[in-house]
Amino acid sequence: MQNRIHDTLTADNAALLLVDHQIGLFTGVRDIGVGELKHNVVCLTKAALRLNIPLVVTTTAADSMWGPLIPELQAELPQGLKVIDRSTVNAWHDNRVREAIEATGRDKILIAGISLEVCAALPAIAATAAGYSAYVAADASGTFSATKRETGLLRLQQAGVIVSDYATLAVEMLADNALPIAADVYADLDMPFALLVSQLAAAHGSGESSVPSGV
Repeated sequence: MQNRIHDTLTADNAALLLVDHQIGLFTGVRDIGVGELKHNVVCLTKAALRLNIPLVVTTTAADSMWGPLIPELQAELPQGLKVIDRSTVNAWHDNRVREAIEATGRDKILIAGISLEVCAALPAIAATAAGYSAYVAADASGTFSATKRETGLLRLQQAGVIVSDYATLAVEMLADNALPIAADVYADLDMPFALLVSQLAAAHGSGESSVPSGV
């Protein structure tokens, strides 16, 4: 029997949960460059919005411990989207977060957070236990040491959470490079190779799809 790991991730069945991409937490990230992490979470957010993926965003103690969202991410959020500030360690344990996800009607939850082993992993594990298919974008998440990253990834795999990277999750949801929004999605993802191919195709006036199929 097919299990949920083999189910196709689509723009119609996925929602994106961003957990605690806050200025204070970014200062402690050591497993990935801060600039790269900002780039990746912003690009994931832009591509998700382009694909009309519902977005839930949460912070912890934004007015005291960890500060506001990084401005690069805040600038990409839709006007009127309410960021849920909570006290619970596990975002899934906040009723507002869980209810916002339930309200999307989606059964696949993409999650990125700081830290990877807590803010991304704990809600991903809880969502899996609640019957959702949970995916963690590892390169749109960060943590405070190599050990924390390694043990966090191990725990996710042990719990049956699907671990991937931000661009792969987005192009899987895109699904078809012939779609009118395909070039824009690749531009949102800001992968140099994909942009180069797009630019070359445009320069040659090609009528074919301007994005590669295996990026």
